[in-house]
Amino acid sequence: MNKMKSWMMAAILICGIGCFVSCSGNADANKAAVDSTAVADSAKSGDVVMDAINKYLVDSIGAHYTQGDMCIPVIMMTCSDGMKNDSVYMWGDYWVFNYKVAGDTLKCVSGGDHAGKMLLTKNENGEFQVVSFEQVEDGHGNQESAKRIFGEYYDALQAVNGDENYREKARAGAIADYVKANNLPVKYYQDYGWPAKEIPAE
Repeated sequence: MNKMKSWMMAAILICGIGCFVSCSGNADANKAAVDSTAVADSAKSGDVVMDAINKYLVDSIGAHYTQGDMCIPVIMMTCSDGMKNDSVYMWGDYWVFNYKVAGDTLKCVSGGDHAGKMLLTKNENGEFQVVSFEQVEDGHGNQESAKRIFGEYYDALQAVNGDENYREKARAGAIADYVKANNLPVKYYQDYGWPAKEIPAE
């Protein structure tokens, strides 16, 4: 998982710029001013927290989808309660995408959205791990469960989840960082039935 650190740190920066709000701040993720304390607290734990979230998404979520050559999650945080006694709650809109390599293109073979609240704590080795993940339900219970899990920050989830352009920029950034970190000879990514998109250089 060491090769994935750069794109996961980019996910923190993406969230800090666009969607990360403190649990005492404005709930509109696209309009909220960045809470510098919340972002700084997240950045302090940096790799270790994001590594743990990424590992959980790849191993426990992405593994249940049709497999490809790699799984590249997109982590869009909406809220954190800050580090307390070596544990932290992280609310976010978590996507997983599995890809296979076809020439110079990453072709998406499966993926999905898993919004919810994660609790991360340190284990006996001092490493963070996800110990619980309360997910928003699919179907009929979607709105009710989202409002219960996100509470007053439900609007922040809606703002992030409902902004397709923002989500696609976050996804392209995660792909670009993964490709760079793993030195993959690919230039494009593609969803089934859609034109291929160029992977950004940065």
